[in-house]
Amino acid sequence: MVKAVYPGSFDPVTYGHLDIIERASKVVDELIVAVLVNSGKNPLFSMEERVEMLKEATREFSNVRIETFQGLTVDFAREMGAKVMVRGLRAVSDFESEMQIAQTNHSLNPDIDTMFFTTSLEYAFLSSTIVREVASYGSDVSQFVPPVVEERLKLKYQ
Repeated sequence: MVKAVYPGSFDPVTYGHLDIIERASKVVDELIVAVLVNSGKNPLFSMEERVEMLKEATREFSNVRIETFQGLTVDFAREMGAKVMVRGLRAVSDFESEMQIAQTNHSLNPDIDTMFFTTSLEYAFLSSTIVREVASYGSDVSQFVPPVVEERLKLKYQ
């Protein structure tokens, strides 16, 4: 059984994230979407809100579960019994930093490999930062995020 971890802050989850989740869930037996608790960031959504939105947005995928973690992703993956780390690449500019992270993780735990998914073209420009920015001005974000996230963004920026 192949178990994988897809880590991120998901503040908020976008259709780009869901694209990666859907495609990764088709190639592994179990996909753990791991929401990072990062004290260095000031997220718009609480951990609980991000987990709730992810659970709602991924409910159609029977082999996907949502977890939270602190610390090194590679340690979390080991604790979960995962052998694969899933990472998304939007642009060539992502590749260098993602490759460095993958190599560091492999140095820390050679039993865990990284699987890269290039984001589908329609989402290549999309990031949670852009979604928050657009939503903060009251613009329509329905093409970027699932309805549950769109509603939560409207409440945050009323």
